[in-house]
Amino acid sequence: QLQLAEAGGGLVQPGGSLRLSCAASGGIISIYAMGWYRQVPGKQRELVARITSGGSTNYADSVKGRFTISRDNAKNTVYLQMNSLEPEDTAVYYCNAAQYSRGDYYTRAWGQGTQVTVSS
Repeated sequence: QLQLAEAGGGLVQPGGSLRLSCAASGGIISIYAMGWYRQVPGKQRELVARITSGGSTNYADSVKGRFTISRDNAKNTVYLQMNSLEPEDTAVYYCNAAQYSRGDYYTRAWGQGTQVTVSS
C-alpha cells in the first residue's frame, strides 16, 4: 500500500522560502499524478499544485509564480519549493497521490501533513 510522508514544514518570516518534500514507500510514484494540498481550520482542503505522471504542472492562482512542484521518480519523492511566502500561505500542507482516469483524478494516498506557518 502506497504511503506518503511529508517533511520540511516550519516557521518562516514573510518573504522567506521553504522546501517541502514528500517521500513515498510501498509503491512507486511514477504512475501517479502527485499533488500538494493545504488546509486551514474551518476551510476545505484546497489544491495548491499538481504534477502529472508525464511532468505537466498546474498551480492555484494564489501561488503561481511563487511555488514550484517537482518530482524525482528515482528517489520516489515529490517536492514543493515555496518562495516569497505570505501569511496567507499558513496552513497544513498535505501530499497526495492520484490516478487519472476518464477525465478525473482519484486519490490513492494522503500524507499525514506538515505545518507551515508564515509569521514575523
